[in-house]
Amino acid sequence: MQKSIQPVSGPVNGRIRPPGSKSITNRALVCAAMAGGTSVLRGSLESDDTHVMIDSLNRIGIKVEVIDRMANDLVLEVRGCRGAIPSPDAEMFVGNSGTTIRFLTAALGIAGGNYTLDGVARMRERPIGDLVDSMRTAGIRISATSAGGCPPVLIEGPRFDGGRLRIRGDVSSQYLSGLLMAAPLAGGDVEIGIVGKLISRPYVEMTIAVMKSFGVEVEHFFASADEGTLQTEAGGAHSAEMFRISASQSYVAADYSVEPDASAASYFFAAAAICGGVVTVDGLSRDSLQGDVGFVDCLAAAGCKVDSGVDFITITGPAAIAIDTEMSAISDTAQTLAAVSLFLKGRTTITGIGHNRVKETDRIGNLAIELRKLGAKVDEFEDGMSIEPNVLRPAEIDTYDDHRMAMSLSLAGLRIEGVKINDPDCVSKTYPRFFEDLETLTGAGG
Repeated sequence: MQKSIQPVSGPVNGRIRPPGSKSITNRALVCAAMAGGTSVLRGSLESDDTHVMIDSLNRIGIKVEVIDRMANDLVLEVRGCRGAIPSPDAEMFVGNSGTTIRFLTAALGIAGGNYTLDGVARMRERPIGDLVDSMRTAGIRISATSAGGCPPVLIEGPRFDGGRLRIRGDVSSQYLSGLLMAAPLAGGDVEIGIVGKLISRPYVEMTIAVMKSFGVEVEHFFASADEGTLQTEAGGAHSAEMFRISASQSYVAADYSVEPDASAASYFFAAAAICGGVVTVDGLSRDSLQGDVGFVDCLAAAGCKVDSGVDFITITGPAAIAIDTEMSAISDTAQTLAAVSLFLKGRTTITGIGHNRVKETDRIGNLAIELRKLGAKVDEFEDGMSIEPNVLRPAEIDTYDDHRMAMSLSLAGLRIEGVKINDPDCVSKTYPRFFEDLETLTGAGG
């Protein structure tokens, strides 16, 4: 199947509210599932990633029901288990949802039981070994059975009594987020020490904020790391970043509203940057829990005007100036900036996104291939790329079963005649109605 993108005839003007944040929805589902009482999650994303999370929670005996449905969002009712998983033995299929397998690996490993978590072929190529090793070192009986420390994940052990874990911060912030959310299920206090630089920090801050909404506070501090458990591989004392969760806390039910997805909003902001015009995204502010609202700063540096209020952000385009930016904190929007860079004057350089190579696809190497199809000059390096416009041309874009590849590079078709997106249905992972919403905003049908 292909999706043809029709160029727009002029500036894009309009407003839109993207579906609920995938990142917040899956965090809220975990916290609500482990809470005492029944929670209501409003504005929850309806997508493949949230469906597999809900299915997995149902398989371990936690009832999650849809009580209302809008165009893009759901209202969910979650009957929490008060920290005691009802089914101590279950098999779960998580598709290609990184948040689902990482969050549930941490939660079920700490809660204890006999569980198997598996996914599609690509999931068996996505490493989870650092999280598994962190937990196993702390005495949790867990393993990742595919080559290179990849799923399936097998859990077969008792509840974690509490204590200290250490986790690398430079691989995936989802490992730390999973351990933070799982910590209240332990039998005692939990301390988590970070080894190396913590990437994607806004996602960790999001996790802590969602946990607080469900009644659990996280203590964040720095400590002298002269103990062996907190040494870097190079050795030597240093200041270690630490998180502590007291066992005296437990999750409580909440009526919780999920923000619109800031990563999804980046595509509509980019439409104004590429085509000119004024696009407003409702439901988001610069104070969002989601670090990806910082993408608008990239557009501002490229020449766009940014306005915002308590529940909206507006971009006035077009963008014009190439930029040099480090995107480790907002790496999910790197592909969006790459699409914008096709229409900027000069060479745009993106760094700090080396961890993007092990996401749904290699979001550096494969992105470079597709940008070159469109005529761009691309230099690829280990943690990023530089992109320079050239004579742009029609292309059939391969998406590698990566929703962000499809959504970001469809934007090139707003200005380039003859852009076709292969396997457009892959957007169902996080945004099933993306192409309908893009057409509504821009008139770019196909």
